This record gives sequence, structure tokens and C-alpha cells, in this order.
Amino acid sequence: MNVEETYDIVIVGAGHAGCEAALATARLGFETILFTVSMDSVALMPCNPNIGGSSKGHLVREIDALGGEMGKNIDKTYIQSKMLNVSKGPAVHSLRAQADKGEYTKQMRMTLQAEPHLTLRQGEVSELIYEEINDSADINSDKKNNINLDESNIVKHRVVGVKTFSGAVYHAKAVVLCTGVYLKAMCIYGDTITYTGPNGLMAANHLSDSMTEGGIALRRFKTGTPPRLDRNSIDFSKMSEQKGDDHIQPFSFTNREEDIAREQISCWLTYTGEETHNIIRENIDRSPLFSGVIKGTGPRYCPSIEDKIMKFPDKDRHQLFVEPEGEFTSEMYLDGMSSSMPEDVQYRMVHSVPGLENAKIVRPAYAIEYDCISATDLKPSLEFKSVAGLFSAGQINGSSGYEEAGAQGLIAGINAARLLQGKEPVVLSRSDGYIGVLIDDLVTKETKEPYRMMTSRAEYRLLLRQDNADLRLTDIGHEIGLIDDARYSMFCEKRNLINSEIERLKETMLGANKKTLEFLEKHNSSPIHTAVSIADIIRRPEFSYELVEEIDKERPEFLSSKKVNLKVNLKEVIEQINISIKYEGYIDRQKKQVSHFKKLENKRIPADIDYSKVKNLRIEARQKLEQIRPESIGQASRISGVSPADVNMILLYITMA
Repeated sequence: MNVEETYDIVIVGAGHAGCEAALATARLGFETILFTVSMDSVALMPCNPNIGGSSKGHLVREIDALGGEMGKNIDKTYIQSKMLNVSKGPAVHSLRAQADKGEYTKQMRMTLQAEPHLTLRQGEVSELIYEEINDSADINSDKKNNINLDESNIVKHRVVGVKTFSGAVYHAKAVVLCTGVYLKAMCIYGDTITYTGPNGLMAANHLSDSMTEGGIALRRFKTGTPPRLDRNSIDFSKMSEQKGDDHIQPFSFTNREEDIAREQISCWLTYTGEETHNIIRENIDRSPLFSGVIKGTGPRYCPSIEDKIMKFPDKDRHQLFVEPEGEFTSEMYLDGMSSSMPEDVQYRMVHSVPGLENAKIVRPAYAIEYDCISATDLKPSLEFKSVAGLFSAGQINGSSGYEEAGAQGLIAGINAARLLQGKEPVVLSRSDGYIGVLIDDLVTKETKEPYRMMTSRAEYRLLLRQDNADLRLTDIGHEIGLIDDARYSMFCEKRNLINSEIERLKETMLGANKKTLEFLEKHNSSPIHTAVSIADIIRRPEFSYELVEEIDKERPEFLSSKKVNLKVNLKEVIEQINISIKYEGYIDRQKKQVSHFKKLENKRIPADIDYSKVKNLRIEARQKLEQIRPESIGQASRISGVSPADVNMILLYITMA
């Protein structure tokens, strides 16, 4: 007799998306079961050993501001931390931390196991259990059970549980797919093909068929990873040492530098050269990427080394970062040399690099192909349009990266819970955060390759800085129920302090007296001739909030450099004061752009609109609109193939209706 159990929510896959989804649903009080093909794959980092980076650091801080776990976990397990792009403006500053891979997995697993409403289960989910939705009686039944279904978007099925390969059945009201790169995964290097997931873990070979039977279309994507080297075989004297920052910026707003400070481990920088490039060119016919063995589409912004050499023949060298995979392992990650070349070619490539002449490969590089969906089949809530109660998050949605996965997992988990609560889904807009940009791009634009978050994708990036993620999103996290009252109270105190101090600085005037003029002269700043506010002085490039303390006689004592407030993080307060004052004009201009943007976003398109009745739509636009079924005029305007003229026709139609 097979096992049969009932839960509120099932999460399939325990990678970065699955962990965030499971913690969100469990913390919101729903009995949740989290499936993984192996307990060793919980929060696994099968590729790069770091969290954050350009734009990705924004995602992690937004996850934290909403009540997610990724930021807290990397703060516990980092071995090096660095703020990127510090020579540029605050909009593109991004935190990046090297992780101890083993410790990251261990700490996340401990967090999951400590959650009261969460059950972890090792097993392969092989089948989704569907139920036909035939009439209004089915819908009314769901409403009685407090399940908030959007009737107009129900076209095929409702998911009511899953079945494992062993035959066990798990009934549920919602299911979140976070399968990563495991669906019919195939690892390839040279002529070597293994039908496994990353790190040699078991692939999920059966769920794809069940998804297809449910009317979900699948496609093949590809990603890759570089070789791991034995630290003891590397000559670091031929490389440039890359140290972490002297002062650590935590990812989580619940931490301070002193809470997480520890001794850091160095990374190292070296380069490919002409010898490396010649080896690749001579053996390019042996690359499965170029021979046609690999069918899946790879990421444009994280190409293999052979891709780089063939596409950029004029470039005489490429950066390679040698990064430790943990504190208690000798494995080093060769960042920049992702490849699917045969093993013998990989050895020659590695040995041609300065410092790696005698390096030993612990794990060869490989490419991995896997099944994934087109995220245009999802609503902005990450629920499938065609299968009620079924959500999807992470690399299965056609994205790449731990951070992108974690962000989607959190939102999918929140919305699965809100479906059962009978509440409206949480949908972040493009002006709310990078998470909003990420999900809107995925569900609106047809992604032909693995999607990677970049700062250039965010139109309002001056407003969506990593430093103010809590100011943008903590209210939402508290309303959802993932930010507790104690943390919210601390946040409100910080926000009030920032706002009141900025207002005081704008109102506190300095006269053109001797003391003020001497202060300005001392700092090589031009004199004033009439009274100005302290805020006006801070706006000058040579000044900061800290620097004007000498002439700020009304500064509150607890904000003095001589005092420490034990509740609010003063570094964060001062950072916000400086940025808000110095960039006020640019920020105000972008806020006006957001106001215009929201007018389009708030113009809703009826869910049951019949685009065949909208006059003067071009054929391509009609097809795209039927496929994606945008929820607002703003979303419709971002669909590739839908012109401004098409948008005007939709506006005219819904106005006249």
C-alpha cells in the first residue's frame, strides 16, 4: 500500500527558489512539504561560490527586506565580502560575497529543519495530480474553501497534489515547482554524457512528461560551469591577490558589521593568453557546443570560454578569478572558464594559464541541458495561467542565477499562501524593486535564452538602490506577515529618523559669517554670500553629512560621531541622509517618471477581453496579446511586437466597452 499524506502546499525542489518558497509558506502558517532529489542538494551552489554581485546584490537585499532568508544565510557563511562599483554612483553599488559552499548548504538546511510547519522529504516528484475544472460548481467549492481563484484565467486544470516515483501521493491545495536544472538533466563535456543533475546528483526524469500532459509546453536551455582545481597545485605568486573590503556591509538589514565580522580569505586574478586561445581554436570541432551535441540555448551574458574566444577573436586575454569554494576544502573555482571541452583539452587550457601550469583538476567543467518552461505562460503572480494553484519559480522559468531563483521562490511562495488565504497576490511593479523588473521581464517578454538580472534592465535604478531596499519593501513584508512586529518597529524608527533629520538639515540655516566662511575655505569650497541650509552645503561634492558636523550645532546628540545608538543602525541612517540630499534633484525627476508609469500600470485590461474584437490590431500584436494576456496597459506596452499604436487601440476598446 502506498503512502498517502495531505499538506496545504507542496514545494518541488530545494534549491534557492524552493528554500525561499518553503520558508515563506511555512512561516505564514501553512503545512508545507519540501521535496528534494537529494538532501545533499538543499540550497546547493553547483556553480559559482558567491552570492550577490552587480544587480544580484540588489535582489538579495530585496529578498531580505520582504522577509526572505538568503541575505541572512550568506551573512552567516561568507568567507569574503566586497562592494562592487564603488567608484560609480550609488545606483549601481552592489554587494558580493564569496560563500563557503558546504556551510551555506548546512546553515540553510538547519533553518528549514527548525521551521515548525515545514517537512523536508527526499524523493523524486514524478507526477502532478490534476483535476478538471468543468463548471462553476468547482469554482464555488474553491471559494468556500477560501481559495481565491481568478475565474477568467482558468482554462484547463487545477493541481491537487503530487505523486512521487515510489508511488506515494501527497494531496495539496497549491504546488510550487522549483526544479532548477534537474528536469531531464544531461551533463556534457566532450564525448562524455551523463544523465544526471549538477554535481552528479540524480536528475528528475519523469516530471516533464506529467507537465506536458497537463498542457505545459517545455523547452531546452543550457548552462555550464568551469573546472575546480586543487589549491595545493596552484602557484599564486604569478597571480594578483584580491582581498575583501576592510569594512563589511551585511546583506541582511537585521545585521551590523560587528555582528558578522570575521577573517576573510583571498581570491586571485589571472588571465588567459594567446596559447589558451590557440588550444581552444585548434579543438573547437571537439566542443559539443559547436559540434551540435548540445541543443539547448545557453546564457548570452555568461558564455563558455570557447564561446568567448570564437565571438571575440580580437581580444588577446580574458580575466580568470581563482576563488575558494570554502574554508575547509582545497577546491578552487576557476571563474571565467566555463566550458564543455573534452577532459584532455581542459587540462591543456588550464595549464596554459599563468599560475596554473601544474594545476590538478578536481572536477572537470561541464555543460548541463535541462527542461524549462516559457515564463510567458505564467501570471505576474507566478501562477500558471492554465493550471490553477500551480506556481513556478527559479531556473525552470528560464532564468539563471541563485539570486534570481531566490527572489522568484519567495514571491511564488508568498502568492501560493495568499491563494489559500483568499487574498490578492503580491505583484511588485518595475518601480517597486529589481524583483518586480525580473518577474515582469520573464512573464512579459519572450526570453529566448537564460535570463540574467542586470542594472541596465531597471529603468528606475536610482530609486531602486540596494541601500534603500528596506525603505521600499519592508512595509510590504510586514503586511504579508514575514516581517515581525519587532523588526518592523525598528525599521519605522530608522525611517522616521532619516526623514526628520533630512528635514532638519533643510531648515537649519548657516549665515555668511566668519566661522562658516573659514570652514568652507578649509575644505577648498567656494564661499557663500547669503544664508544657506546645511543641506545645501552637503549637496556640494566635497562635503558629506559626517564632514559638516563641525558647523552643525543643532545636530541631535545620538547622531553625533561621539555617540552610538544601540537600536538603529546609524551607518545606514547616515548613508540615506547623504544619498537623499546629494541626489535629490535626480531622485525627484525619476519619481515623476514613476508617477507617469503607474498611470499605465493602474489601467487594467479586463481578464476576459477578446482581442479578436479589438479593431486595427496588427496580426503579430493580436497573437502576442492572446498568448501573454497582459493584466495592464503598462504590461501590454512592454510586449515585444506590440506597438504604441496597438496599445492605443486597446485603450480605445476598453474605454468604449
